[in-house]
Amino acid sequence: MRGAPAGPAVTCRGRQTTEFGLVLQAWMASQSDSFINVFTVEEMMPHLQGVNGAVTKNLFLKDKKKKGLWLVSARHDRQVNLNDLAKKLGVGSGNLRFADEAAMLEKLKVGQGCATALALLFDQDRSVKFVLDRDLVEGGHEMVYFHPMTNAATMGLRPDDLLRFLKETGHEPILECFE
Repeated sequence: MRGAPAGPAVTCRGRQTTEFGLVLQAWMASQSDSFINVFTVEEMMPHLQGVNGAVTKNLFLKDKKKKGLWLVSARHDRQVNLNDLAKKLGVGSGNLRFADEAAMLEKLKVGQGCATALALLFDQDRSVKFVLDRDLVEGGHEMVYFHPMTNAATMGLRPDDLLRFLKETGHEPILECFE
């Protein structure tokens, strides 16, 4: 993917990224649906009634004590308890918080409402740790749906293609179960 020409610019909350085309070129087998800008899973779900697969929600978090950054992708209908997750990740209960938008813009090149595993492409120093709902890759889903750096669309990847993408970006997922 490195060295490929940048694709069309995409805007998310008034900010543009020109590298969006890299993701589209890398995963030609994907499916994409467009809709109006949405900022919550609840707003998004009516637009995705016909998709065959698992829809994700994505949380960009920081570790209060160590200042580490975490991106969590879970099925949209799963509860993500930050205290429980912090214990599982060894950062201590109560130490995971939502990171501010400036950190997300710096590391992932996306703003609020646009967090996505696909933005790990921009985490060149691999400082963002990635937590993935185990069900997304082991649950038998035909496709797994993420925002493609804009909250006005969703893009489906086969679970194996998602794992290949993560490997290519140097982000080994930490698989967790969310109920």
